[in-house]
Parts: sequence; C-alpha cells; structure tokens
Amino acid sequence: MRTLAGIGDEAGPSAAEQIAAVTGLGWTAIELRTVDGTALADLDDAAFDAVAAAVAGHGLDVVCVDSRIGDWSSEITDDFSRDLDELRVLARRCALLGTRYVRVMSYPNAGLPPAEWERRVRRRLRELADRAGQADLVLLHENCAGWAGADTERMLTLVGDGLGLLFDTGNGVAYGYSGVDLLAEIVAHVRHVHVKDGVPGPVWTLPGDGAADVAGALALLAAHGYTGALSLEPHLSLRPHERDGVPGDASGFHAAGIALEALLAACPAGA
Repeated sequence: MRTLAGIGDEAGPSAAEQIAAVTGLGWTAIELRTVDGTALADLDDAAFDAVAAAVAGHGLDVVCVDSRIGDWSSEITDDFSRDLDELRVLARRCALLGTRYVRVMSYPNAGLPPAEWERRVRRRLRELADRAGQADLVLLHENCAGWAGADTERMLTLVGDGLGLLFDTGNGVAYGYSGVDLLAEIVAHVRHVHVKDGVPGPVWTLPGDGAADVAGALALLAAHGYTGALSLEPHLSLRPHERDGVPGDASGFHAAGIALEALLAACPAGA
C-alpha cells in the first residue's frame, strides 16, 4: 500500500481545513508547510501545540515538514544563522510530530562566481546535514531552486548521512527539463515525492492532465521499489513562490487527489 499524503496548505490556510481535506480523501498522512500563512518554524509554541494536537487527534502521520532553508525565498549570501535557527526549531517540532524528514533546497545564487556559489552551498548543506543527523533528522533536497535544483550530478554529490533527495514530478515543467529523465538518474536516492502536473508557463493542472508525465514517474518509482510517500502539491490555487496571497483551495486539492488515485489505479501490475 502506498502512503498518500498532501501538503496541507495547498487545501486551505487553517489546520482544520488542511486536516479535513486530507481525511476527506480517506488518506492518513499530511505534510506541513504553513498554518494560517505562517511557516511551521515561526508558529508560537501555543499555536504549534494546537496544530500537533489536531493532527494527532485525527490519526494523521506527518510524512515531512517543508522548511524555507535554501529555498526560492533565499539567496546564498543571506545570513546562515537564520537557517540554523529554523532547523533548531524544526528539530524539536519534528520530534513532537513523529517525522524525520525536512525539505530543503540549495540556495539561489546572488551574483557570486560559480565556484564560490558551489563552495558556500556545499559547506552550508553539510553543516545542516550534520546537525540534522545529530537530531535524528534527514534533510531532503528538492529538485527546485538553487545550485543543485536541476542538475543530477550536483544533487548526487550532496547525498550522504543526514541528506537524501526529494523528487517533485512537476518541477521540470517550471524549469524546462524532463522530470522523468531526471528521476531516472537519481531514483535510487529518492526518499520522498511531491506530485503535481502542468504545462509550460507554467500553468498547473490535475495530475495526469499536463506535460510532466506523472504516470511515467510513478511507474519508474515503483519499478525501482520506492516505498515512501506520495505527497500531493497541486498548485491549483496556492503557489507560494508567487507570493500573491491566494490561499489553498479544498475543492481543487480534492480533485487533484482523485486524479492521483486514478493514475495509481492505472499503473501496470507491480508498478
């Protein structure tokens, strides 16, 4: 049985809306990023405790938490202490949520020469991974923004103790590459998957309706024995990197979940 999950804020701002959307699909797992527009690490203790209690009260597993470390909102020249602080907070909160996975990226450049950009990225991610390992966490680098965002050779140089890979089926549409071709080179190191689909622009669609070949990615993962979660991130309403203030939408999230289930049902036997 595959674990199906969803990034909660794609379905609505509040914890109640996020939980209702996931449980409404009959799924038993959730991924947390923001609640009421606030990043998980920035919630005050009372607000976080309420979220954790609500998730546990509905019997949901937390498959991953999505940090801002190295993501599209940052640059490699930003204050590194901010990332260390975020990881420190998330380490405590992941322990309470019962998850070990923290999504990260690899820092967009800020005009540095390529070699210096690489040096700083690798140093930062190694220190973060070391600290994550000490806290019994695993950082998961997503094929998105940053030095290793679309380069499989660079991704694979980052893999090690405390750091694995997260594959997003739709990011190739946004960044101009074949997601399935990229996945074929890193599949052995993929520990978590985000599912979305779209067409160049990008314009995001239901899984299976776009150009990302989500079905091909799912088949490839299955053929290589992937047993981790598939976490829905449809971007049909909420698109965090655009910062347009549009909230998640439960109806679109539900439709995307049904579409994902249909793709899985159509996979070849054993896939």
